[in-house]
Amino acid sequence: MQTRTAWSGRPYPLGATWDGRGVNFALFSEHAERVELCLFDPRGAHEVARINVQKQADHIWHAYLPEARPGLLYGYRVHGPYDPNRGRRFNPHKLLLDPYAKAIVGQWRWTDAHFAFNVASPDADLSLDSRDNACAIPKCAVIDPTFTWGDDQPPRVPWHETILYELHVKGFTVQHPEVPARLRGTYAGLASAPVVGYLKRLGITAVELLPVHSFVDDRRLVERGLCNYWGYNSIGYFAPESRYLATGQVNEFKTLVKTLHAAGIEVILDVVYNHTGEGDHLGPSLCFRGIDNATYYRLKQDNPRYYVDYTGCGNTLDTRHPRVLQLIMDSLRYWVLDMHVDGFRFDLAAALARGSDAVNPHSAFFDVISRDPVLSQVKLIAEPWDLGADGHQTGNFPAGWSEWNDRYRDAVREYWKGSGGVIGEVASRLTGSSDLYRHRGPHASINYITSHDGFTLQDLVSHDSKHNEANREDNCDGQTHNRSWNCGAEGSTEDPATLSLRARQKRNFLATLLLSQGVPMVLAGDEMGRSQGGNNNAYCQDNATSWMNWNLTATDLELRAWVERLIRLRREHPLFRKRNFFQGRHLGDDWVKDILWLHPRGGEISDEEWSQPFARCIGMYLAGHGLTEIDERGRPVADDDFLVLLNAHHETITFVLPSFQDSVWEVVLDTAFEAETAVEERYASGMSYPLQGRSLALLRNTGECGCLSVEYSCRATRLAKAGCFSGGVQILPP
Repeated sequence: MQTRTAWSGRPYPLGATWDGRGVNFALFSEHAERVELCLFDPRGAHEVARINVQKQADHIWHAYLPEARPGLLYGYRVHGPYDPNRGRRFNPHKLLLDPYAKAIVGQWRWTDAHFAFNVASPDADLSLDSRDNACAIPKCAVIDPTFTWGDDQPPRVPWHETILYELHVKGFTVQHPEVPARLRGTYAGLASAPVVGYLKRLGITAVELLPVHSFVDDRRLVERGLCNYWGYNSIGYFAPESRYLATGQVNEFKTLVKTLHAAGIEVILDVVYNHTGEGDHLGPSLCFRGIDNATYYRLKQDNPRYYVDYTGCGNTLDTRHPRVLQLIMDSLRYWVLDMHVDGFRFDLAAALARGSDAVNPHSAFFDVISRDPVLSQVKLIAEPWDLGADGHQTGNFPAGWSEWNDRYRDAVREYWKGSGGVIGEVASRLTGSSDLYRHRGPHASINYITSHDGFTLQDLVSHDSKHNEANREDNCDGQTHNRSWNCGAEGSTEDPATLSLRARQKRNFLATLLLSQGVPMVLAGDEMGRSQGGNNNAYCQDNATSWMNWNLTATDLELRAWVERLIRLRREHPLFRKRNFFQGRHLGDDWVKDILWLHPRGGEISDEEWSQPFARCIGMYLAGHGLTEIDERGRPVADDDFLVLLNAHHETITFVLPSFQDSVWEVVLDTAFEAETAVEERYASGMSYPLQGRSLALLRNTGECGCLSVEYSCRATRLAKAGCFSGGVQILPP
């Protein structure tokens, strides 16, 4: 092993930084007694030098290697007491990753040597293991940060114009026939022309990427022949996950961002700062645990051997410590300033805001972000819960934050499932959830029906129960209460009636999502009927179960066209993406309100009717002519008046159209029909619309005179001939 000369270096910045002449190394550890910097050959197979890092300033150990260059592979060994009962878990026999490493290269190989204790000892983690793990752990790599960004600019899509699209980097392209084989499943594949073109045609404005921070596969999964496919097991908060690199170079991720920006698409990262991949007290020592366990993690006060676990993953990062908070903020700023990403979705965000125990809306985590001139300007999305006591915090995050709205998801699922007594809840969710976000606006509600965690849309309408047997946990994992309905047959079926109903239900869900106030999030593949075979927890399925299937049927293509049409409709009409909540007030001298809730008889729903358990049909009148908003150029915004009719009953209901205006209602879309282009059927005010069972219809007020010379609209005639409608068209008296 060689001896290398090291200068004292600087304590800032943390990590390994190349300055053109050498590399500065800086590592924080408050309780360490000694730190060694270990250097490796270009393949990472052999340790070639070990340097005693002697300089320390404010608990930061630092050294400078002149003549060192990008590509240098390294790791750390940290000395100190091994005393788990006091929260100390130092073991210099274990090579550790740098928490600030910008690249982590090489393959993980699971071995007992990764554990600071002897896993076979009856004393468990109170024992000490002296085996060296360097040959089985990836290495940190020094990078050259230069990149030609050119004229790259963040798209800065306003919240009210945002369409989120949640996808997995590998799963989206690994089977794409138009992506070159060598690029499939990588950042470069996602940046390829066929994929970017697809995203543009679909109409989405932002991709929300499942975790791309470097992560580790759980040992228990690897031993079952599985992996942590989703990536919620972070071990490096600055390094892009290397398994998605076609070139092996960090700049590949930057090229992805630059390419998407050029297409007007933002990049949102799903980030996991609530826990790490080191697990509980019986987990491996890979990075944070061996560097300074008592600083990085929340330990139980009465017994520091054990971890406070608000995450269900064995540990919780301690954001109360200023150095841990600094790590998170430095990571976030790095991804914005160096990688040019446009925002973040924070996994189990409530855990980041806990004080001594309770979730604190005024925590240092929120305060630092709100004051930061960089982070306060990007999109911030919370998964607003964790697994601790009182961890469900939907609606309680501060200004500047948007939230995954699980109450939207649950209400819409229950409604289209046919549950009674939910129309009041649905009405709140359709209009932006002002009861939850009244001080922030509709954009605070990230509306979704499905996400990576749970059923896909196809499975939501095809399964009453989860089918997670492939996870090899005896189908005990995953959510049991899915609020799903299989439409009469569990799983695959050839029955035409069942397939038709499932197709209609998917159109119902998608139309509801994209016509609701708030920010819609579409799960990748839902627009083309992607199924996971009923697996609602496919976190470990790196196979066709989770991958996008690009061999599309005619039915898949029809559904995709339906989504494209809905997104285009939303983009063209500001009434469906308001920046402020509806007020339910009269519009100036007009006695009509900006929003009206109607029962099928054509009148406004009374307070008593909201609570009727049998009520499953409502109408939502939206007055576009009463918009009082101003666009970015200071111009007043106006739109047409629309009527959204929803019927979760199984039978057709004749819905009397509003008679307070002498005008014509034009049918824009109706989910009861499989293939629909421009619709020209029209109804006069006061006529009845045949709203089929389990369907949604959207009608537009044309502003024309309401005198129709025909007795029936063409749609009513068609339905009557098909035997679907027996009531005719009812003309209300003047």
